[in-house]
Amino acid sequence: MKALLLVGGQGTRLRPLTIHAPKSIVPIFNRPFLHYQLDLIKQVPEIDEVILSLNYQPRRIEEVFGDGREAGIRLRYVVEPTPLGTAGAVRYAARGVDDTIVVFNGDVLTQVDLRSLIDFHRSRRARATIVLTPVDNPTAYGLVETDTDSNILRFLEKPALDEITCNTINAGIYVLEPATFDRIPEHVAWSIERSFFPSFIERGETFLASIYRDYWIDIGTPEKYMQVHRDIMDGRYSMPPFNGAQGLVWISPDARVDASARLEGPLFVDERCVVKAGARLGPYTVLGRSCQVEEDANVAGAIVWPESRIGREAHLVDTIVGRSGDIGRNACLRGGVFGDNTHIAEYSRL
Repeated sequence: MKALLLVGGQGTRLRPLTIHAPKSIVPIFNRPFLHYQLDLIKQVPEIDEVILSLNYQPRRIEEVFGDGREAGIRLRYVVEPTPLGTAGAVRYAARGVDDTIVVFNGDVLTQVDLRSLIDFHRSRRARATIVLTPVDNPTAYGLVETDTDSNILRFLEKPALDEITCNTINAGIYVLEPATFDRIPEHVAWSIERSFFPSFIERGETFLASIYRDYWIDIGTPEKYMQVHRDIMDGRYSMPPFNGAQGLVWISPDARVDASARLEGPLFVDERCVVKAGARLGPYTVLGRSCQVEEDANVAGAIVWPESRIGREAHLVDTIVGRSGDIGRNACLRGGVFGDNTHIAEYSRL
């Protein structure tokens, strides 16, 4: 059995963080995001290969993951010749696959039970099954309506208040039968949500929904990217190194933190970081590998990617800084998103 990850998007909502790196290798703490999806897939031993559907900076992903040996599962890379849309990408990447396939959008973090999902799909002999998740504000999304027997009835594209009949949205996880892919035109951009899925309803085929009510997030915006770190540190999503613990101050054994530095958890300091005298690391701070925080700097609620430097007496609050950033002395940054190699001059206010 195969899994297919749609990781070809340009990550435009996460820019400038994705100018030099695809969204799938954006770090969550100290691991590329794609690792967390692979961890979930590996819970189903029947899945013996993961196909990565690529388009944007494909070599960057292959440089990080190689053949998948270190990740513990075989990887195969398929690069779209041109952007083919979500359905077109599925058909192109799944050529030669004739067994049930699990498909993931490339920006979804969840702990859905894949084994149960596959068993549910097969027990009903479905042609397609999609995972749905409930949302608090149904007017902001396209909704998916189901009946009491889990059959999908229709799709509602951002309905008005008087049109709302449910609160469930497409969660970006599917179990599909490749025999249906011939209805997707070849070499044409084709939408899985607007064209492929409605075809099952039109043909009266068994098309099922599995509603997942636990943790689910789309990390594709800076706000959601920051939120997922806080959710993990608050114990709402359990993964290493926090593993559900709340308020934890996690410091890599080979980081160097001056005894006079003030630390208030939860926070994360990766390997080879240096935190100097009088610096303060406040709640929800994340320092990537080999970062340096100079004397009397104040960092709180910020995510700082590897190799960056926070200058003396600088203030960094609720901010994301990309790789190799350089924040000058006494600069004050609040609520911004800065890409790789950003240099902020001394005494700047942003």
